[in-house]
Amino acid sequence: MSSPATTVVERLAEAFEPHRDEARARQMRAYMRDQFPFLGIMKTERVRLSRAALAGLRRPSERDVDEVAIGCWERDEREYQYAGIWYVRRNASVLGPGFLATAKRLITTKSWWDTVDDLAANVVGGLIARHQELASTMDGWIGSKNLWLSRSALIHQLRYRAETDADRLFAYCLRRAGDTDFFIRKAIGWALREYTKTDAEAVVGFLRENAEALSGLSRNEAVKWLNASRA
Repeated sequence: MSSPATTVVERLAEAFEPHRDEARARQMRAYMRDQFPFLGIMKTERVRLSRAALAGLRRPSERDVDEVAIGCWERDEREYQYAGIWYVRRNASVLGPGFLATAKRLITTKSWWDTVDDLAANVVGGLIARHQELASTMDGWIGSKNLWLSRSALIHQLRYRAETDADRLFAYCLRRAGDTDFFIRKAIGWALREYTKTDAEAVVGFLRENAEALSGLSRNEAVKWLNASRA
């Protein structure tokens, strides 16, 4: 008898496979710099197929969600990883603090910005918002040699708005300000840009005080929304 998690992954595969589109898959793979194979299913269709495939299944436990996510990561095509994140987000209410370890595993496996950013902002960020004791874990991630963990620490507060821990945000940006990696520099700017929508004055002051430490890319990204709103 199949486990609930196996049933979910098998249903997703049965729903996705008939919709393979090799021409579109090549385009999607090229867009992702040939990092992963694709089935060629666009997001809207993928979500529709996923919902239909899983209709009627019972509410999962945290263990089920964990196993589904890992099962999706074991599949080759990228749409399965997207579906795994969709499933995790859909069932976020059953996840406890222990799921952060699984999120870390997903972030550091088959890593690229598409899955990492979704996991960081919408899974890790949500877990920490619900379980404040997890926030200190980000203090370890920000110093990690794994750039995807560092990027996740930088952007995990993207959805926090007024609940953003500004001191932590600014400290993290300074911690990685000298990093030469594009994805880190971009993440610093992105995190600051999102916070300008809540406290533009604080971000502008931070940028002014740390102009020499921050890269041009980070500074430019940080003020994009401000510049657009003033245009």
